[in-house]
Formats: sequence, structure tokens, C-alpha cells
Amino acid sequence: MNILVTGGLGFIGSHTVVELIENGYEVIIADNLINSKIEVLDKLHEITGVKPIFYEIDVTDEDKLEEIFSSHEINGVIHFAGLKAVGESVEKPLEYYYNNVVSTMALSKMCIKYGVGKFVFSSSATVYGDQPSPLREDMELKETTNPYGETKAMSERILMDVAKANKGFAVSLLRYFNPIGAHKSGLIGEDPNGIPNNLMPYVAKVAKGELDELNVFGDDYDTIDGTGVRDYIHVVDLAKGHVKAIENLSKGINIYNLGTGRGTSVLELVNTFIRVNNVDVPYKIVDRRPGDVAICYADPSKAERELGWKATLNLEDMVRDTWNFAKIG
Repeated sequence: MNILVTGGLGFIGSHTVVELIENGYEVIIADNLINSKIEVLDKLHEITGVKPIFYEIDVTDEDKLEEIFSSHEINGVIHFAGLKAVGESVEKPLEYYYNNVVSTMALSKMCIKYGVGKFVFSSSATVYGDQPSPLREDMELKETTNPYGETKAMSERILMDVAKANKGFAVSLLRYFNPIGAHKSGLIGEDPNGIPNNLMPYVAKVAKGELDELNVFGDDYDTIDGTGVRDYIHVVDLAKGHVKAIENLSKGINIYNLGTGRGTSVLELVNTFIRVNNVDVPYKIVDRRPGDVAICYADPSKAERELGWKATLNLEDMVRDTWNFAKIG
């Protein structure tokens, strides 16, 4: 099977490409390199022995997207491409709505036109809004707390409507929690362009001395130590979930949480990083970040029950692999 992976040189996309190749899939990557690096293509080759076909395009560009669909027999799409920083989405809502929603519509349009029946969407736990955890797939979606989350909720609704209108179009909506970690080789990991918006690459840069200190956004939440609690999941576990989703995707609309089912506070994560890697990570408490919620973790039992998928790597694995990538990658 040929799988088109949009955003396939990014953090989650690149790890998913590795898992797809190792499970016998042919992979075509589309990425505009806004938040990824072309060097990852060679690293994918080094890890897997295969160099995927690559197109440097923006997925909102229908004409360029159609060139891919018309040139290859595509059997499924995994759609990662999108802007993804919660705080930045509050500052730049128009960019987020255009990029994230239009790319989903353009891809759906091409899938219907070219008879591509499998579509796996990179969604987010932010679609649940501020609801009590553990979060379950059958919960009614509340108003999201930021534009990033709203783009994911909108994209989900678009894909559901397209699937209802086109019986040969099957959709799997994968709601992520907080992916961290890196490939065990240390060759690929989370390496954003510019100052990181996500916690773990920022922690790694502070540990390396590239940034002075970590900002911890708020210590007055109603949590174990006042800092935000999240469901951190190893990116390799997450990537394996996408392979399971493609393998089990045959009809209709399917929704799965991909998380560990366990909440960890920001300070618990930082202190685990310090202990496991024997490094110093200076930090300071600053004001809460707009759009953040206090506690967010998954009930992942549906994915285990229906896909046979379960996260197996623990927090120590996540921080160890993150630091290994920071030193090597």
C-alpha cells in the first residue's frame, strides 16, 4: 500500500514514516518545511534503508497536491501537516484557521476525486475543551479553549461530514495527548525551527545550555504541585498507533484517544528529566499561558480494545530518548 504522509518530516510524522516503512508500506511525504528540516529525509533513509518519495509543497495548494495524487496510486492518507502551538494560535488565529482547516479540505477533496478510501487525521485532546479527565471518545465536545483546538474540532467535523456523504471514504480521528521522546537511534526527534513552543525540546535546549532557563507556565492550578498535568506519550508509541489505525480502517468514522491514561505534572516531568539524565534544568515560574487547561489525560481503553494498541514506553524512556536525540540529532 502507498501511504501519503503530510507533514512527514515533522516530529510525529517522521516517526510514523519509520513505523510504516518497517511494516511494509510505501511512503510518500508532503511537507512545506515550515516546522521541519530536509535533513530528516536522509535520517529516515539511515534508519530504515528506504528513502521515501518527497514533495516540498504546502498542502493548502490544491494544484500541487493534485500533482501527487495524479502521479501515484495512493491507498491511504495520514494527515499531520498543520500549525500546532496553542499559545501561538491565540496570537495568530487567522494563520491557524487557514492552514489547518484548508489543508484538511484540500486533502479530502483529492481523496474523493481519486478514490482514496482511508484517511487518518492527526487530531488533539484539545477538542474536548476544559472537561474532567480521563477524557473519553464518547464525551460531547465542548467549546475549545484556543484557536488551535478549534481548527482540530472543525477538521474533525469536516471529515465526519465527508465520510457520511461518501460511503467509500473511511476516517480515523486520532486524538493525541502530549507526545515527547525520540527514536532510539537518536537520529530523529522533536527539533522545531526557532524557539520551541513545546515543553520537551525547550527542556533539552536548557539542559544543553542553548537557552538560559525553562519557563513553567503557572504553579497555581489545582494539581499535585500547582503545575499543569498532561498525558505524556512516547512518540514511538504514538507512531505505532497510526499504523494500527491504517490497518484497521475499513469503513465509517472511527475516533480514538492515543495516550497512556496517566497524568504527569510539568514539574514531575522536569524533575524526571533531571534525575534520569543527570543534568541541570534551571526553571522559573511565570504567568499561566492563554488557552491552557489544568488537567488533561486520556482514557485510551477504546484503542486497546478495537485496535490492539497500547502505549508501552514509560516516562523514563521518554526523557532518556529526548536527551539522547538532543546530544546526537
